[in-house]
Amino acid sequence: MRIGRGKLEKKTVVFLSRKDRTEVFQDRLFNSILENPLEFQSQGEKIEPGELSLMAPVVPSKIVCVGRNYQDHAKELGNPIPDEPLLFLKPPSSIIGPNQPILYPPSTANLQFEGEIALVMRKRIRQASVKEITTISNLFGVTLFNDVTARDLQRKDKTWLRGKGHDTFAPIGPHVILSPLETEYDILTKLNGDIMQKSNTRHMKFQFLDIVSYVSEIMTLEPGDVIPTGTPAGVAPMKIGDHVEVVSPQIGVLSNYVESWDQRTPLIT
Repeated sequence: MRIGRGKLEKKTVVFLSRKDRTEVFQDRLFNSILENPLEFQSQGEKIEPGELSLMAPVVPSKIVCVGRNYQDHAKELGNPIPDEPLLFLKPPSSIIGPNQPILYPPSTANLQFEGEIALVMRKRIRQASVKEITTISNLFGVTLFNDVTARDLQRKDKTWLRGKGHDTFAPIGPHVILSPLETEYDILTKLNGDIMQKSNTRHMKFQFLDIVSYVSEIMTLEPGDVIPTGTPAGVAPMKIGDHVEVVSPQIGVLSNYVESWDQRTPLIT
């Protein structure tokens, strides 16, 4: 079962897909459908999937990322393996959806991709142990995420906000998978068709339930919140005009192109 957001005849809608049936609902129903999709089956307008223009599938209150969760990635950057999950935040303003451009800021000379599996919260959770989490059904879904990073700014600053938080630095999609959680997911990243990253979540140091429990001890997780779970080795620079794809056979393909920051539209309101 898949849930996402898109444009249908210039209107933002939520879509729910199961087997060969796709239905659309009002966007305001997103969190309700995310939490209880079975209640909405066969209640929406049936459409063909090709009628939708995909958007980022979620609008989270926060994006809580996990750094250095694959040992090979930590080693390739010369970093130690953390004893506890290394967390950092990305602002929701950095989110873009499938096929939207990643903008290359003039402040960096080393823009890199980081393909990841991301968890999407479906329930509110706070201060929950791993044992308590395992008793909760439908706790989260999964999607794909690109933790776009200005590597030179990340290394230069004491915090990672500037290196990780620019607009367009959080591509996510193409949808959220709501079927029972797999214990393992394949993850790979392609740059201009060449495979750069290839791994499986079994190689993560901290697994899904451990991460969610750890984060919930610090902050309340709300429905729709996103937790990218780390990237494997193989990160590399991107340049303007590049095509980057984050791929998992169990989830789908998240595809974006890199464009110049100069193509942005100034906004002052």
